[in-house]
Amino acid sequence: MKIAITTWGNRVSPVFDAAKTLLIADIENQSIHSKKYEVFEPHDIIALAALLNREKVKALVCGAISEPYATRLVENRIRMFAFVTGNAMDILNCLAMHHIIKPAFMMPGCTQLPEMPLP
Repeated sequence: MKIAITTWGNRVSPVFDAAKTLLIADIENQSIHSKKYEVFEPHDIIALAALLNREKVKALVCGAISEPYATRLVENRIRMFAFVTGNAMDILNCLAMHHIIKPAFMMPGCTQLPEMPLP
């Protein structure tokens, strides 16, 4: 399964609108098989959805994101995991090993824990 994370340096970008880089990783059998970085323009949500679909990304992990952007991505069959914070590689490793985003990676005040079932 391919997963994308909006990044700011080595961390999840705290605000989707400020992110300019995606970390795209392929997770299989509890490990990260490949990863690459792609530059994107967060305000061009149509181009981002096209990029994610072209790369066969099934889920996007990000920090805070506005509802219209999140809705557009979901309409394009991208599963959203928003309000996530922390080191991007730590989150990828957690997803690979445990198939969930642990509470420690949720932004303060966010109590809903997203689950990501992996095949």
